Amino acid sequence: METLDYRVARKRMVEEQLLPGGVRDPKVLKVMGSLPRHLFVEKGMQDQAYMDRPMTIGRGQTISQPLIVGLMTQALDLKGTEKVLEIGTGSGYQTAVLCKLAKKVFTIERIQSLSLNARKQLYRMSTNNVEFRMGDGTLGWPEEAPFDAIIVTASGPEIPVALKTQLTDGGRMVIPVGPEESQKLCLVRRKGNEWTTEVLSGCRFVKLIGKEGWK
Repeated sequence: METLDYRVARKRMVEEQLLPGGVRDPKVLKVMGSLPRHLFVEKGMQDQAYMDRPMTIGRGQTISQPLIVGLMTQALDLKGTEKVLEIGTGSGYQTAVLCKLAKKVFTIERIQSLSLNARKQLYRMSTNNVEFRMGDGTLGWPEEAPFDAIIVTASGPEIPVALKTQLTDGGRMVIPVGPEESQKLCLVRRKGNEWTTEVLSGCRFVKLIGKEGWK
């Protein structure tokens, strides 16, 4: 059983961070307002889990601040029937949010310890609509393509061609793109063999390492 403090912290996260920051999708707000984010951070830092900032999860990686998670998820416009690809499992928190909103989630992580920890936590929560893979996320998951939505939780110098081609016609991808110091959060839409890109906001993420990312 979780404490009242965590429930209050989640409520404040929604009211003081997500709503003022532009997260309006009621489904996203409901999921993030109920999902125990503190279970996805290191035990000594659980009291900071709902603060408006990213947090380290080890191996030079981070769990994104709640507002970024909310904005990226909202941009995918999930209805509950989608097949989603996530690049960068990390702590597993974003994965858990997606699993509540989509039909099936496929998530790729290049760091084994992070992938294993996320898998354990999601299984503890009886999450049964997710599949995990270790490997180069910039190459996607071609055997399971196409995907209705793709979310990339690390920044690349440009949008990987492999991920663009693994979007279904009408699909959407959210990805941070740009130099190491700062990036732009982009929403990519596919229509036939054409892709459009809309900049949602500025942002700063860890590097997307791989064949079609940073070397």
